[in-house]
Amino acid sequence: MLFRVKLLITTFSYGFLLLLLLCLGAQNVSKKESLDLGFEKTTQLPNGFLVGTAIVLGFLSGGSAAAISIPSNRNKNT
Repeated sequence: MLFRVKLLITTFSYGFLLLLLLCLGAQNVSKKESLDLGFEKTTQLPNGFLVGTAIVLGFLSGGSAAAISIPSNRNKNT
């Protein structure tokens, strides 16, 4: 259980740092696009920020799934 919590905390802290660096790096980009979500368009965002956000979300979801799927040691009799 403690290992799961450590893994989740590490994943979310690294994800937050990656997102922070991504926001700092996307400050001075001139080419910007908007996403069409079907019901509304988003604001103008840099292409690298959109791709980087998808990578960070994948990193967070993969780390969370790995932490959840670790087997528990409670039922071991050996």
